Amino acid sequence: MKIHFKKVRYKNLLSSGNSFTEILLDKSKTTLISGSNGSGKSTLLDAITFALYGKAFRKISKPQLVNSINEKELVAEIEFSIGSNNYYIRRGIKPNFFEITLNGTLINQDAAVRDYQAYLEQNILKLNYKSFTQIVILGSATYVPFMELPAHGRREIIEDLLDIQVFSTMNTLLKDKVNSNKADITENAYQKDLIETRIDSAQEHNASIKKMKEKQVDKIKDKMKEHLDNIEVQKQAIEVIDEKVRELAESVSDKNAMTLKAQKARSLKQDIEMTLRNINKELSFYHDHDNCPTCKQGIDHDFKENVVSEKDVKRIEIEKGIEDINAKIAEYELRLSDISEVEGIIGEQSLIGADHRANIKMAKNALVSYKNELNTAEDAVEAVDTSKLDDYYKDLESIEGRQTELFLQKEVISVTAAMLKDGGIKANIIKQYVPVMNKLINKYLSAFDLFVDFQLDENFNEVIKSRFRDRFSYASFSEGEKLRITLAIMLAWRAVAKLRNSVSTNLLILDETLDGALDGVGIEMLIDTLHNLNSDDNIFVISHRGHQFGDKFMSHVKFDKVKNFSEIAA
Repeated sequence: MKIHFKKVRYKNLLSSGNSFTEILLDKSKTTLISGSNGSGKSTLLDAITFALYGKAFRKISKPQLVNSINEKELVAEIEFSIGSNNYYIRRGIKPNFFEITLNGTLINQDAAVRDYQAYLEQNILKLNYKSFTQIVILGSATYVPFMELPAHGRREIIEDLLDIQVFSTMNTLLKDKVNSNKADITENAYQKDLIETRIDSAQEHNASIKKMKEKQVDKIKDKMKEHLDNIEVQKQAIEVIDEKVRELAESVSDKNAMTLKAQKARSLKQDIEMTLRNINKELSFYHDHDNCPTCKQGIDHDFKENVVSEKDVKRIEIEKGIEDINAKIAEYELRLSDISEVEGIIGEQSLIGADHRANIKMAKNALVSYKNELNTAEDAVEAVDTSKLDDYYKDLESIEGRQTELFLQKEVISVTAAMLKDGGIKANIIKQYVPVMNKLINKYLSAFDLFVDFQLDENFNEVIKSRFRDRFSYASFSEGEKLRITLAIMLAWRAVAKLRNSVSTNLLILDETLDGALDGVGIEMLIDTLHNLNSDDNIFVISHRGHQFGDKFMSHVKFDKVKNFSEIAA
């Protein structure tokens, strides 16, 4: 968009007094500003640059801008439009103020003044001070011609002109990105190492805890094995005892028979003994009595002898039978005694077996308890707290993801840096415009009657050849020829700016250009060229030779100095 300057007004700036000096900037196509030395005609330049950039065009410090008589209330105002937006800028010293108004509304001034100025240059004007003075103002006081600028200064002007200074700004910002990316990668690597160290420590800690719990499990298993082995030993002992008891039980399987025989023998013995007592009683009767106690008759001797003899025989038989029975009873009792002893052994073995069974029961009860302990211990092994480790792994995953992003960002930055370097995008854009610039410069040189082939290369170094192809440098030209080259370059820059629609403006100010090294022919050619520029340009020429050139301009503003203050003559 084109910047269309409309009006500038100022007071208490240098030699101007406390009343505003106002100059319409778009009134005429060409305007001559004349006046004697010190009349204040060049103050216009300082007023415009102070209003826009907060500093003078000439080498004057800000405090020196304030009128030395009034010493306060310096005010500079400038009005311009960009497209449909109207801007009004006011800046002052004693008191200090800086205001930007857009379409009648004051733009927020919360930011610091320096940021406010940057906003004006980058977002509104899109033109810095150096580029402004190369495209808008050609002044004899502090103006440095393009050809006398160092290489970086030339590049800065061209980049601003072609609206590619943004790439330099981006490259500067990119350096911060590079440093930030590098710092982030370093910090990310540190965090990754830290998390990995924590993971290793957590794994070692968990492994140590798990190992301790596994040892506890092994101890429980060892105890359980001891009890299982003990149960096996007890079972084997029981089997031996049971086998022995079976054998012993079989060996006394005749107990009941023996007991019955003994009982029968004793019963028989009792019967025989009773019979023997009766026989002995009868024998005693016959030995003691000769008469029958019942009938009182005498007992026959022979009869008695026979009876006694028979009874004796029977008694002897019975006594023999008793001896045989006693022998049998003794035999049975001996066997029963043996059986009793065996049964005692069986009882002892049974008690021993019961002890073994009790031991097995206790061992099994212990096994149940140990089994519960084992389950708990095994669960504890599996249930080692890994939540912290899981959190670390999540952190590591996040950090590794961030690392991937940072390295991808680094690659993007590297590619972008290559594109933003002087040999990248800017070089391609400049390469396209250098032929156009050279063509325009040579066009204006021809208009100024300087017939040389002027060529800037892509590094903005000049190659100047005469029509006979002799090579020259800028320094080898006369001051008048240098001025022609400077004017040609300036006009070419304005044409390129308009072509690019980057820093196009209606305003062109030439300060004392007609008062310097140009000869009469050069002056005539310059004025003709200025008149032939675009119809929407507003050109101001400042000169103290107004009486010579006044009739060649559409408007004429003359400054006088009245009582130490500059005024526009009526």
